[in-house]
Amino acid sequence: MSPNRKKFDRSIVDGPIPGAVWKLAWPTMLQNVVGGMQGIVDHAMVGHYVGFNGNAAIGVSWQIFLVVVVFITSLFTGMGVLVARFTGANDHENVNRAVYQAFLTALFLTVFVMAPVGWFLAPGLLELINAEPSVQGEALPYLRTMFVFSFGMMMFFMLGGALRAAGDAKTPLRLGIAMTILNIVLNVVLIAGIGPIPAFGTTGAAMGTVIAGGVVSLYALGRLFGGGWVVVFDRAMGWRPDLAVIRELFRFGLPTGVQGVAMNVAGVLLLRFVGSLELSAEAQAVYAVGYGQLFSLITWTSVGLLGATAAVAGQNLGAGKPERSEQGVRVAARIGLAVAAVIGVLFLLVPEPMFGVFGMDDPVVLGLGVELLRYLSLSGLFITVALTYTGGLQGTGDTRSPLYISIVSQLVIPLGLCWLIQTFSTLDPGDIWLAIVIGHFTRATLSVVVFRRGRWREIELRVGG
Repeated sequence: MSPNRKKFDRSIVDGPIPGAVWKLAWPTMLQNVVGGMQGIVDHAMVGHYVGFNGNAAIGVSWQIFLVVVVFITSLFTGMGVLVARFTGANDHENVNRAVYQAFLTALFLTVFVMAPVGWFLAPGLLELINAEPSVQGEALPYLRTMFVFSFGMMMFFMLGGALRAAGDAKTPLRLGIAMTILNIVLNVVLIAGIGPIPAFGTTGAAMGTVIAGGVVSLYALGRLFGGGWVVVFDRAMGWRPDLAVIRELFRFGLPTGVQGVAMNVAGVLLLRFVGSLELSAEAQAVYAVGYGQLFSLITWTSVGLLGATAAVAGQNLGAGKPERSEQGVRVAARIGLAVAAVIGVLFLLVPEPMFGVFGMDDPVVLGLGVELLRYLSLSGLFITVALTYTGGLQGTGDTRSPLYISIVSQLVIPLGLCWLIQTFSTLDPGDIWLAIVIGHFTRATLSVVVFRRGRWREIELRVGG
């Protein structure tokens, strides 16, 4: 055990539940909001310098990129389960062991699987979603850059999940702010070009993202080996895989990976329906900005609450206090609903200025965007409940139930509705927006029902002491 590590924050398992949830939630929510700003900057700058084809290119590229990335980052969900449970039991050695094995596994998968496979499959994936040639031309170099140079981002996601699960949400916030500021500076330089540096346009947004992630992650790796955080690495750990830990990472993480792949495949297929509309480029741009960016004002905070809820639920279950796990989920859901309601009102009152930030002033595009935000103002209430209860399930080790729920609510229902309407009638943008809302409602309902059944109380770890 390293003498340079910090002690765990025991108030998460001993103090008042609202305080425990808020202590982890506000830095995580703020980190997601700040981190999400880089996406807004990407879209805003590309929208002004390239046009809505550039917005569509970033939107479709991220949808494809996430299909692959969520599988690798699912290991971090498995890691989070182990870290939270071991933290609750005050077991420092096994916390460090779990995080280090997640690091080694992610390094292998990112460098030797995702980079080469992503490079060669990128053109075919863009064809799959019916992206127009002008959009594909902007998207291909962006997507390949993201696939090949993504390890810095993976490292950042891993570290944030590990520290948060161990009760430290402020360090990931500080790192996230630094990465976002660096990313924005790089984007200003690389998208538009300054002095001798040429304008890379859409590709410059990808370059800024991977460079910023790499710089911050190298710093974080040095700190992990140097000590001073609640998680520390020791050079004596070596490169040898610990199969017992890796099995547990995949046991808890693999269902989340399959869930993430299924949800993002659903997103890609939904983009295919969007691409089949009469005004496909305009609709894809609206989808990329409205659903991919503006709706993120809700999902950023909701995903932050998911992470906080997972840590609180997992730590308290590890400490033998499952009733506190239940209370933590309910508190997080109430916070999420309050945030979603405020943002939903903004969607209804000022939709045009919101799209105007991204340089989207075409009347047809604005009309589609205003319609989408009306649907999303309601959908946000459902998704925040779904995500907070998903955090409770995943944090305690029940990662299979969210997988089944997502397949039904994000794949079967919305895609099935779009297919039926397209087959027997004429598919309009409003039909796709409605299918999204129905899917989110279903996901929220099923997540609450499954969590209240309480089967997560019986899940045991097969590693550690």
